[in-house]
Amino acid sequence: MYDRDVDTIHPSLQQFLSEFKRVAPAIVDSYFIVDNDRRIVDFNRAFYAMLPRQVARGLKGKRCFEVIELNICKTECIAKQCWAENKQVRLDEISGTIMGDTDAQKLRFILSAVPITDEHGQNVGALEIQRNVTDEAVVQVKYQEMLETEARERERLANQIRARTKELLETNQLLLRTQKELLAYKKGLTI
Repeated sequence: MYDRDVDTIHPSLQQFLSEFKRVAPAIVDSYFIVDNDRRIVDFNRAFYAMLPRQVARGLKGKRCFEVIELNICKTECIAKQCWAENKQVRLDEISGTIMGDTDAQKLRFILSAVPITDEHGQNVGALEIQRNVTDEAVVQVKYQEMLETEARERERLANQIRARTKELLETNQLLLRTQKELLAYKKGLTI
């Protein structure tokens, strides 16, 4: 198990944590901070509240992918990306689930990660912020489905109008022919 004593956390990461505590309340989205082994060393109340109780207990020291499984964790870890590029990375429309959640609802996130470095520029950790956009994504999907349904209905009505217009034109042509025949017939009787 991970020991959270000050000695086990890199001094530069510990310094970042101390300084970060002053501005952390300004972040309304959920976040966690990991060390180089992707072990969670700190997090905010929003992240903690997102987790089932049994997962939230003993959160510090767990690896981030043991807590929240995102579709990018295995191949495109955002922390690894920010370390490799040595800059802030943002990823949109990332799906995932909370580990140990019996409901296992698919969540959608906008993720941001920032590398945390020591005085020599070496990576000692990363700050990962998760904006939960699940509700917005659901609304967007429903809105898109509604637009597609409306487009299909408009096309169906347009086809119906075209078919009825064609029938009306054919009926009108038939009526004109019948009127001509009737007129010719009347002329033939009067002669």
